Amino acid sequence: MARQAVVADRAEQLLGTSVIATAPVAGGDVATAFRLRLSNGRTAFLKTIAHPPAGFFEREAAGLRWLAEADGVAVPEVLAVDPEMLVIEWVETTRPSADAAAGFGRALARMHGAGAASFGGEADGFIARLPLYNKPLPTWAEFYNERRIAPYLRVLRDKELISASHADAIERAAARVGDLVPEEPPARLHGDLWNGNVLWGTEDRVHVIDPAAHAGHREADLAMLTLFGLPQLPQVVAAYDEAAPLAEGWEDRLGLHQLFPLLVHACLFGGGYAARAATVAERYL
Repeated sequence: MARQAVVADRAEQLLGTSVIATAPVAGGDVATAFRLRLSNGRTAFLKTIAHPPAGFFEREAAGLRWLAEADGVAVPEVLAVDPEMLVIEWVETTRPSADAAAGFGRALARMHGAGAASFGGEADGFIARLPLYNKPLPTWAEFYNERRIAPYLRVLRDKELISASHADAIERAAARVGDLVPEEPPARLHGDLWNGNVLWGTEDRVHVIDPAAHAGHREADLAMLTLFGLPQLPQVVAAYDEAAPLAEGWEDRLGLHQLFPLLVHACLFGGGYAARAATVAERYL
């Protein structure tokens, strides 16, 4: 590891400890990221982006801390945050195992079970660089339609990235959430729980990163895991269902919850994601 002076100097100001070395690492689709070796013997992960939206890293840090309070899935400790970067503890990863998957399933059930007062959150956040609207609403059906479907359909329509017929199918399917999805208390959700945000750590301990944390229906996190795939997913789900049994027919409802991430991907990447969302929606019409 070498030492990139600009990154190291800024991290030292935030952390109050010397940075001995830095190394670039993959940071996802949004951020530039570095591994930091600190003089106190710790290793840290730093990520930054040019001209982040106001509150971008602060909201991520708040989400990590909120999830950590649940004493469920392991979450890296937030070491420092400012408007331009976030520093968290480094998680050493290894190959997924069946035991780790089962532990993750049980931990995810505990995290969801920690709950919240209402559907939504104390402040809006972000999913990738898109706004994530979290103003609370009393039911999951209202929240899902007004905070998770309508805003992103509006973006797609404004950018002419979705056809009228596809948008109509998605709206009509989302309108059925109240009839098709059983009412449950608000769960403490990661909110962007795809494979890339699940770190298979050592000692069979799974960590989650990059949350779009809010209170929602617990099936939504499982739907995200299912949409983009996860190693050992059957073991995760089996352990989750044993710890916190899911309502009958939950697998048949996953597509309803997947409309939101598909719309987010359509806003970010275009391509066929809007059409894919419409195809999923048509199952529920």
